[in-house]
Amino acid sequence: MPTPPAPRVFPAEAETEPARGARFDLQRLLAEDAADPLDLLAQHVNPALTGVLKTIGFDAKLVRGEGACLFDDRGRRYIDCLGGYAVFNVGRNHPVVRDALRQALDADLPSLPGIGTFRLAGLLARELLAIAPGAPTATPERRLGKVFFASGGAEANDAAIKFARRATGRSRIIYCRRAYHGVTLGQMSVNGNHEFREGFGSLLPDTTEVPWNDLPALKSALSPGPGREGEAAAFIVEPIQGKGVNLPGEAFLRDAARACREAGALLILDEIQTGLGRTGRMWGCEHFGAGSPGPDGWMPDILTTAKGLSGGMVPVSAVLMRDAVHARTFSSLAECSKIQTTFGMNDLAMVAALATLHVLREERIPQHAAAVGEHLMDGLRSMMGRHEMVKEVRGKGLMVAIEFQRPERSTLRVGWDLLHKLDSSLFCQAIIMPLLSDHGIITQVAGHAMDVIKLIPPLVLSKAEADEIIAGFEEAVAACHRFPGPAWEVGKKLGSAALRRFG
Repeated sequence: MPTPPAPRVFPAEAETEPARGARFDLQRLLAEDAADPLDLLAQHVNPALTGVLKTIGFDAKLVRGEGACLFDDRGRRYIDCLGGYAVFNVGRNHPVVRDALRQALDADLPSLPGIGTFRLAGLLARELLAIAPGAPTATPERRLGKVFFASGGAEANDAAIKFARRATGRSRIIYCRRAYHGVTLGQMSVNGNHEFREGFGSLLPDTTEVPWNDLPALKSALSPGPGREGEAAAFIVEPIQGKGVNLPGEAFLRDAARACREAGALLILDEIQTGLGRTGRMWGCEHFGAGSPGPDGWMPDILTTAKGLSGGMVPVSAVLMRDAVHARTFSSLAECSKIQTTFGMNDLAMVAALATLHVLREERIPQHAAAVGEHLMDGLRSMMGRHEMVKEVRGKGLMVAIEFQRPERSTLRVGWDLLHKLDSSLFCQAIIMPLLSDHGIITQVAGHAMDVIKLIPPLVLSKAEADEIIAGFEEAVAACHRFPGPAWEVGKKLGSAALRRFG
């Protein structure tokens, strides 16, 4: 390790100038601070979240991440099936991405010149467009040809809606029930999970919600009608819904693209979570014909990506769009900055993203995710014949959902109904908590009031780690088929805690 520079000491007459060169010692700070991390969170960040973490047992002191795993201060290993909500597609702390960032820091790059040549942004845009759906075969007027960079997924989706409104001269946006596109004010306005919208007052006007996977409803919404002002600017949709891991019908996205084109509306594909190898292909929409040559091929007008784009290292997102959409927004020299953001093209984010795309390609991450995801789902599906509460295992690649159902046996129905009466989200916690405490597997509920557990681990998950997940689920689900039993006691405990906290 190089010797840190000696602190500069300024004379008294220069007291208004800052001293430079004093070394910041992160490890010393962490070692000397004896405060409990949860206590700090409770005091200064979010007491309610801290209470939830303690109640459900997610209060381990995690100190290190590597690949698909996390490690606590006692050396215990956890298989991470949250993956930072799907940002660690290439695994936690990938050495190639870390080395790229070190190179960038050592190069003293001129990041964010304000007005200047954002060279790395141009390089990254070229790389993204080269792997975009239909890049080799789409016609010039249909292919995605320009990129706008932002810092997060919701910001990218906000920008996509602005591009669509500007390009079409219309304002109304259509979205799906149970859609999740972020929780900025703009994205709450097209959030089909209404629990996120409650308590914030009026949202953006000119939005229309349609049922998921319902083409007739979409076609009806694309035109003006009762309760709808004006023609639609765009339909924003996830190729696979993140809340619930709901897959579309094979032809839904293709037919939606055609319906939007006929109505003069744009199709915005939100690949924030499904993109960059998550589903076993580079883009989730490719499972449903996007970019394919021939009569069944289709293309989005705008595509957004984020989460895994920088390997989980630096916040970054991107909006890919057709040249015509871009040109109608940035239509003159005077309007070259009509849509902008401060940190969108910062050099560290661009470098991290370039390195991440390199890893995705060189390590064949999407193909690995497809193989391990199928192995994982096959193992989880084996429970369906043996455990009556397992309704379905679905997904693509390493975006997987396990859905549960009310059992037939009367003794089990008593426990099921009791938990659902206390709280509609409790049943899954009766599985999630033992998975964590007994098997070191970190999972999540797929959405509010759902009997669905979602798995979105880093895409470097091995088959051996997938086997551990399968074995852990087998034991935890089997325990739920014994009533009374330990899993039901967990649910009852949580229910009582919820009643005490909110009752």
